[in-house]
Amino acid sequence: MDDLYSDSDAETFADDPVGLRAYTSRLLGQSPELVLHGGGNTSVKVSELDDFGQPVELLYVKGSGWDLATIEPAGFAPVRLDVLQKLGALETLADSDMVRIQRGALSARHPNAPNPSVEAILHGILPFTWVDHSHADSLVTITNAPNGEARVRELFGARVLVVPYVMPGFLLARAVAGVIEGMAAADWAGVEGMVLMNHGLFTFGSTAKESYQRMIRLVSECESYLQRQGAWHVMAEAEPVAPQLRELAALRLAVGEELGAPVIACIDRSAEALGYAALPNIADVSRRGPVTPDHIIRTKMAPLLVSTGPKTGADAHQQMAADVAEFALCYRQYFERQAEASNTPLTMLDAAPRAAVWPGQGAVSFGRTIRDARIVGDIARHTRRCIQRAEALGGWSALGEQDLFEMEYWELEQAKLKRGKKRGEFAGRVALVTGAASGIGAATVDALLAAGAAVVGVDIAPSVGERVGSASYLGCTADLGDSTAVNAAVEAAVEAFGGIDVVVSNAGTFPPGCAIDAVSDAHWAETLDINLTSHQRVLRATTPYLRLGFSPAVIVVGTKNVAAPGPGVSAYSVAKAGLTQLARVAALELAPAGIRVNVVHPSAVFDTGIWTDDKIAARAERYGISVDAYKRNNVLGVEIAASDVADVVVALAGEVFGKVTGAQIGIDGGNLRTI
Repeated sequence: MDDLYSDSDAETFADDPVGLRAYTSRLLGQSPELVLHGGGNTSVKVSELDDFGQPVELLYVKGSGWDLATIEPAGFAPVRLDVLQKLGALETLADSDMVRIQRGALSARHPNAPNPSVEAILHGILPFTWVDHSHADSLVTITNAPNGEARVRELFGARVLVVPYVMPGFLLARAVAGVIEGMAAADWAGVEGMVLMNHGLFTFGSTAKESYQRMIRLVSECESYLQRQGAWHVMAEAEPVAPQLRELAALRLAVGEELGAPVIACIDRSAEALGYAALPNIADVSRRGPVTPDHIIRTKMAPLLVSTGPKTGADAHQQMAADVAEFALCYRQYFERQAEASNTPLTMLDAAPRAAVWPGQGAVSFGRTIRDARIVGDIARHTRRCIQRAEALGGWSALGEQDLFEMEYWELEQAKLKRGKKRGEFAGRVALVTGAASGIGAATVDALLAAGAAVVGVDIAPSVGERVGSASYLGCTADLGDSTAVNAAVEAAVEAFGGIDVVVSNAGTFPPGCAIDAVSDAHWAETLDINLTSHQRVLRATTPYLRLGFSPAVIVVGTKNVAAPGPGVSAYSVAKAGLTQLARVAALELAPAGIRVNVVHPSAVFDTGIWTDDKIAARAERYGISVDAYKRNNVLGVEIAASDVADVVVALAGEVFGKVTGAQIGIDGGNLRTI
C-alpha cells in the first residue's frame, strides 16, 4: 500500500482535529483495496465546550450515508462519549434502540449532524484518540481462507487483537468489549490494531498519522503475505469476445421483471471478468458468499450464473428469464429456511439478482440507477480477486448462510424498507435522443436526466460528448446519414446501460427557403435524408432493443408544417410529412410488442440553433409585427421554448400516456392555420 500521508497537508489542520479526521479518512477512501462505497469508518475523540461553556468529551465518528472517499467535516457525527461508553457496558441492546439513543446523544450544537455509524460504540470504547476501520481486500482474503485465524496470528502475533466474526452494531461492540475488558494501559503497548474475522481491520493511535500509517503497514503486510504464498498474481484472464448485446438486453429485461422495476445493466467484458467466468469451478466458487457480509446488502449472497449455450433471436428473453427464475426460486428457499428460525416476522426482499457471472461474456451488474449498478460492479471486481487469491491459499470459504442472512435481514435494514426510497419516474430506464447537442434535443436530454433516466445523446456535432457532471449520460458523435454509424451509436448505448426503452427521434435541419422550381437535386436529397431517412435508420436499429425494453416508447419530433405547410420549404415539409407517416406505420407495426409511437409537432421554437436574432427579426418584419409579437403569434399568445417541447416529449414517454400510440400533438400555442 502507498502511504499517502503528507505532513505539510496535515499541518493545515493543526487546530482542527475534525478537519484532520476528514483528511486522513479521504486518504483511506482513495484506495478501493481498503474500502468500497460507504464501507469502513473512522473517528476522533475531542473535548469541546458546550452551550454553557462546560467541557464535554465527544466522539466524532463517520456519519451514516457518507463515503470515506469524499467525506467532509460535516460528514462526522459528534456523539457524547460518556453515553457511548455506558452503552458499551450494557449486556443487551436492540440495534434500533442503539440508533435512537446515539441520535439523542448528539451534541446539541450540531442538530443537523448525520446519524452516527453503527460502529460508534466500538470506536467509543477503544482507548485511543484516533481509530480507523477498513475492509481491506488482502486481509479479508486471508480470513476467508482455510485456517484464517491461525494465519492472522502467525502474521501479526501480539500486534493485533483477534475477534471472531460477530454481527456489526451492538453485538460487535460487546464482543470487542469482552476482548479488551481488564486490559491495563501497559497491555496496549505494541498493539497496533484489531482484526475482525471475515469483516475487516481496525487500527488506532494517539495521532491521526499513527493510526493511518498502522493501517497502511498492516495491510501491506497482508499483501506481502499473499505474495509469499503465491496467492497474488493468480487472476485468470481470457481474450475479449464479441458482445452479445441483444442477449444483454434480454437479461436486463428478465432481471427487471423479477424486480418489478426497470434496471440499468452494466457489462464488464474485461480480461479478468472473462477469465473468472471461465473458471472450471465457477458454479461452485461464485456461490459461496461475499467477501464481507456488509456487501450482501448490495449484492445478495451470490451472483446469478447465466447458463451456457446459445441465447439468440426471439428465445433469448425466454432463456434469460428461466435463469433468473431459477435464481429467484433459490433465493426464496434461502429466505424460507432462515426466516423460519427468526424470532421476529420478516419481510422478504425482492428475489432479483444484483450481479451475474456470464461465461463467454464476463460479468453484469444491475441497479435502479447507474450509480447503484456501478457500485455492484466494483464490489464484484474486488470479490473475484479475493476469491481467486483465497483459492490459491487452499480454498475460498465465506461466512455461513445463517450469518449472511442475519446481516441481510438485520433489523436496521428492515427499517429502511418501511421508509422506502423516492426515485424519478424514469429510474432504471434508458433513453436515446438524436440531435442531442442543442435545441430541443439538448433540452430533452436535460428533462430525461432530471426524471431519473440514463440518456444517450447522439449528434453529428462533437459537442454532444462534452456534457459533464452526470454518470447517467453518454454522448455519441455519429452521422445519422451513415447506417454503420447509427448502429454503432445504438450498440454503444446498450453496452453502456444494458438496453433501450425510449427513443426520441429528433435530429433534423431547417434549410433556407427555396421555391419548388429552384430546388436542386442535392438540396432535395439532403433534406429528405436528414429529416426522414435518418429517422428510419434510427428506428430500424433500435427496434430490436425496444422489443426488450421497459414500457418502450418512441417519440418522433415533426413540425407544424405537416398540417400547415408554408411556401418555400417544400423539401422540409415533404420530409416531415413522410416522417409522420413513418411514425404512424410504426405505431401499427410495433403495437403488438407494446411499443408506443407518438409524434410531436413543434412550431416557432426560437431558442434553437436554426433561429438567429437576424432571422427572427426578418420574419417579424415580413409580417409587419414586433419581434415579441412574432414569437407569440399563436392563439394562446405564448412563446414556445425548447424546454416546453422536452416536457411534452418526456410526458409522452411516461406512464400517463402509457395507453396512447399513433397520436400527433402540436406544441405551438395553438396555430390558427392548424386549428
